Amino acid sequence: MEKQREIELAAALLNGEPGAFDEFVEHFRSKVFGYSWMMCGQREDAEEVAQEALLRAFESFSQLRDPRSVRSWIFRIAKNACLMKRRKSAFAPERELSLDEFLPASESEGEHRHIEIADWSSLPEDALLNAELRREIHRAITELPESYRAVVLLRDVEELSTEETAQILDLSVDVVKTRLHRGRLAIRRKLDEYLRAASPAGRN
Repeated sequence: MEKQREIELAAALLNGEPGAFDEFVEHFRSKVFGYSWMMCGQREDAEEVAQEALLRAFESFSQLRDPRSVRSWIFRIAKNACLMKRRKSAFAPERELSLDEFLPASESEGEHRHIEIADWSSLPEDALLNAELRREIHRAITELPESYRAVVLLRDVEELSTEETAQILDLSVDVVKTRLHRGRLAIRRKLDEYLRAASPAGRN
């Protein structure tokens, strides 16, 4: 239903219907802001990025060839605006951690190997409804290296397809699949730690 609503909003805007852009902004503002906040890491930067992305969307809306692709189109604009902002931001990290640094590791017979953990998206639905756990998921995503965070946000949060995510990020489908898998593993590790600590056994 939401995707159909977005297509209708895009078609209305392309047709020049009165009030269409206000409705478009109202629908996408929180989505673009949420994506920008988790990518940029700072609320101040995210607010500027969201405003810039929506302005660019308005100025270039005639370039949208198919209303059905409006969600991937707007997030591509947001991605580019966020990249530009990060280059200028005082909050930008000096370097990006690799996922090898982020994932846990253990020593086995003198070899450095990573611990594989199940896909975090398979958590029970009732657990995901827990507000505190949702905050932990949010934190785990924001702690991912940027290249993995972008894939997880677009695929698992915004529910774009693998192909759309690849187009937005200028990656191959195989790279998107690999980063999504490894990003989910990293998130699941963080959630496993949280759930163990929160359980009665973990507090003993």
